[in-house]
Amino acid sequence: MTIGFLSHLDLNLYLFRLPIMKKLVEQGHTVYAICPRGDKFELFERDGIQAVAYKIQRSSLNPLKELKAVYNIYRAIKPLELEMIHTFTAKPNIYGTVAAKMAKIPKIINLVEGLGSFYIEDSPKNIMVRTLIEKLYKLVFSFSDKVIFVNSDDPKYLASKRVIAKDKIHIIKSVGIDTQVFNPNNVKKETVQVLRKKLDLVNKTVVLMVARAIWHKGVREFYEAASLLSHYPNVQFILVGEIDEGNPSSANKAFLQTGDVLWMGHRDDVLELTAMSDIYVLPSYREGVPRTLLEAASMAKPIVTTNTVGCREVVKNGENGFLVPIQDSESLAEKIEYLLKHEDERKIMGENGRIMAINEFDVKNVVHQYITLYEALKMREENETNK
Repeated sequence: MTIGFLSHLDLNLYLFRLPIMKKLVEQGHTVYAICPRGDKFELFERDGIQAVAYKIQRSSLNPLKELKAVYNIYRAIKPLELEMIHTFTAKPNIYGTVAAKMAKIPKIINLVEGLGSFYIEDSPKNIMVRTLIEKLYKLVFSFSDKVIFVNSDDPKYLASKRVIAKDKIHIIKSVGIDTQVFNPNNVKKETVQVLRKKLDLVNKTVVLMVARAIWHKGVREFYEAASLLSHYPNVQFILVGEIDEGNPSSANKAFLQTGDVLWMGHRDDVLELTAMSDIYVLPSYREGVPRTLLEAASMAKPIVTTNTVGCREVVKNGENGFLVPIQDSESLAEKIEYLLKHEDERKIMGENGRIMAINEFDVKNVVHQYITLYEALKMREENETNK
């Protein structure tokens, strides 16, 4: 089988699709990474994956430039004689599907990892953009053979709007997590002790949040919960994540550097920081399936997150953490306080999360689900050809 993976970023394919592509190569298939050139572009060849470049302007809304992007994708994929193409993220899903149809690629698969921030608030602008997205998705999904979603809520919504036929929906929860890497036993106690000493956190209970510093990740609620629990002198709230320059939803430095939270910005030692933490928090308003929650669960950390799209895929309320309403700082603080007071339950919930991560989200299991889908579609194509 000859299969192409199409994205708007080489980094996206390299960080999140590489295990699937490598497995296909191991099985003897011809695999193409189709993406703009970037820092990771040349690295695909090391794993037997052929890289093919095309040009696209990620933030452009100019109709002529968007039509050119469709043509650029078509020109890149047409000579490859692909039997199947798998597209990722909004623009490649839309433009790539149209280009794939033009190139007469037999099987087309899309991945929708979440409907995005336009679905968080019902502002006039968001409603207008949602209407446009849904019209475009309705068109391209009519060409697709399967559309993969990472949670149950998004496809249910789109089906209710008649954007997608129910028989085209396929759910694979997340791109997977390497539970051997994100393993609490991988970080030595000495490493954690050194890190705690360096950050002046010896004998403190650490409440950690890792996310971009934007409001709809629940940054304000995290800070407000920290303020509500500031009477606990031996508790430290930590936020790891950069501000998002140019994003109107980004928190500002003045806010992040005040209050009862230690804002650390970008860090390269998230694994070690997660190992050091005692409670993991993500009060997001909406997600696909947040990778940071998968990492925390795999590291056996009890989680407090919101009862919203994506987040509730990772946490079973009362088993490996708690679900709270969105934009509810008091409920968030209440559940964090409960875990602060019940260390034994923290441990049990963390262990439950680790088991869930291995059973449901381990990257090997997820890769197997993708390969099974590809094989089923390939078999269907062969059966259709032989009729």
